[in-house]
Amino acid sequence: MEKIKFAFADGSGEAEFFVLEQTKIGGFVYILVTDSQKDDAECLILKEVTEGRTAESVYEIVEEDTELLAVSKVFEELLEDVNIEM
Repeated sequence: MEKIKFAFADGSGEAEFFVLEQTKIGGFVYILVTDSQKDDAECLILKEVTEGRTAESVYEIVEEDTELLAVSKVFEELLEDVNIEM
């Protein structure tokens, strides 16, 4: 499981997450991340929102309910042993 570091846009700090899976839907890249390797860990779905060609990707937390539900179902299918609860 790959571990990546995210820097907050406001410069207030950084956080490290484990990337569980990545997928592309409707031209957007989504990643499923968690801060722990425990079985009951909380996870976030992040959407790449990078505009233009930069060296670093920019991600936002998916918060819109319809999009969150649809993308979480895709991740559950990709990771057969994962159950995502809202």
